[in-house]
Amino acid sequence: MSKEVFLGISMISPQQVEAMIKAEMPDAQVQVQDLTGGGDHYQVTVVSSQFAGKRLVQQHQIVYRSLQEAMSTEAIHALALKTYTPETWQTAVQS
Repeated sequence: MSKEVFLGISMISPQQVEAMIKAEMPDAQVQVQDLTGGGDHYQVTVVSSQFAGKRLVQQHQIVYRSLQEAMSTEAIHALALKTYTPETWQTAVQS
Protein backbone atom coordinates (compact mmCIF):
# COMPACT_ATOMS: atom_id res chain seq x y z
CA MET A 1 0.00 0.00 0.00
CA SER A 2 1.19 3.47 -0.73
CA LYS A 3 1.60 6.15 1.89
CA GLU A 4 -1.26 8.10 0.34
CA VAL A 5 -3.69 5.36 1.35
CA PHE A 6 -3.04 6.15 5.00
CA LEU A 7 -2.89 9.94 4.84
CA GLY A 8 -5.95 11.49 6.41
CA ILE A 9 -7.23 8.16 7.69
CA SER A 10 -7.55 8.13 11.45
CA MET A 11 -8.04 4.39 11.83
CA ILE A 12 -7.22 1.08 10.23
CA SER A 13 -9.39 -1.98 10.74
CA PRO A 14 -8.07 -5.17 12.31
CA GLN A 15 -8.69 -6.86 8.95
CA GLN A 16 -6.42 -4.33 7.22
CA VAL A 17 -3.67 -4.94 9.78
CA GLU A 18 -3.99 -8.68 9.19
CA ALA A 19 -3.90 -8.22 5.40
CA MET A 20 -0.74 -6.07 5.58
CA ILE A 21 1.05 -8.71 7.65
CA LYS A 22 -0.10 -11.58 5.43
CA ALA A 23 1.04 -9.69 2.32
CA GLU A 24 4.61 -9.95 3.64
CA MET A 25 4.19 -13.26 5.47
CA PRO A 26 1.75 -15.44 3.49
CA ASP A 27 2.14 -18.43 5.82
CA ALA A 28 1.30 -16.42 8.94
CA GLN A 29 -1.62 -17.01 11.24
CA VAL A 30 -2.57 -13.55 12.50
CA GLN A 31 -4.87 -12.47 15.32
CA VAL A 32 -5.51 -8.74 15.70
CA GLN A 33 -7.22 -7.10 18.66
CA ASP A 34 -8.14 -3.39 18.73
CA LEU A 35 -7.19 -2.46 22.30
CA THR A 36 -9.03 0.87 22.53
CA GLY A 37 -11.73 0.75 19.87
CA GLY A 38 -10.09 3.73 18.18
CA GLY A 39 -8.43 1.79 15.37
CA ASP A 40 -4.89 2.87 16.23
CA HIS A 41 -3.80 0.73 19.23
CA TYR A 42 -3.49 -2.98 18.46
CA GLN A 43 -2.33 -6.21 20.00
CA VAL A 44 -1.21 -8.60 17.29
CA THR A 45 -0.31 -12.28 17.61
CA VAL A 46 1.58 -13.75 14.66
CA VAL A 47 2.47 -17.41 14.18
CA SER A 48 4.87 -18.06 11.29
CA SER A 49 7.55 -20.50 10.26
CA GLN A 50 9.56 -17.44 9.10
CA PHE A 51 10.40 -16.84 12.77
CA ALA A 52 12.29 -20.14 13.11
CA GLY A 53 15.85 -19.58 14.32
CA LYS A 54 15.32 -15.85 14.82
CA ARG A 55 15.61 -13.91 18.07
CA LEU A 56 12.51 -12.17 19.41
CA VAL A 57 13.69 -8.75 18.25
CA GLN A 58 14.25 -10.11 14.73
CA GLN A 59 10.75 -11.63 14.72
CA HIS A 60 9.26 -8.28 15.71
CA GLN A 61 11.29 -6.48 13.03
CA ILE A 62 9.75 -8.73 10.38
CA VAL A 63 6.24 -7.78 11.51
CA TYR A 64 7.09 -4.08 11.89
CA ARG A 65 8.41 -4.02 8.29
CA SER A 66 5.03 -5.20 7.03
CA LEU A 67 3.30 -2.37 8.92
CA GLN A 68 5.95 0.31 8.36
CA GLU A 69 3.85 2.63 6.17
CA ALA A 70 0.83 2.53 8.47
CA MET A 71 3.03 3.22 11.48
CA SER A 72 5.02 6.02 9.81
CA THR A 73 1.79 7.88 9.01
CA GLU A 74 0.51 7.17 12.54
CA ALA A 75 -2.50 5.28 11.18
CA ILE A 76 -1.24 2.73 13.72
CA HIS A 77 -0.06 4.55 16.82
CA ALA A 78 0.73 1.65 19.17
CA LEU A 79 1.41 -2.03 18.57
CA ALA A 80 1.86 -4.83 21.09
CA LEU A 81 3.34 -7.92 19.43
CA LYS A 82 3.39 -11.58 20.33
CA THR A 83 5.30 -13.72 17.85
CA TYR A 84 5.63 -17.49 17.70
CA THR A 85 6.88 -20.25 15.47
CA PRO A 86 4.27 -22.98 14.93
CA GLU A 87 6.14 -25.11 17.48
CA THR A 88 6.33 -22.43 20.18
CA TRP A 89 2.67 -21.58 19.55
CA GLN A 90 1.66 -25.17 20.27
CA THR A 91 3.59 -25.02 23.54
CA ALA A 92 1.99 -21.67 24.45
CA VAL A 93 -1.59 -22.83 23.85
CA GLN A 94 -1.04 -26.05 25.79
CA SER A 95 0.10 -24.22 28.93
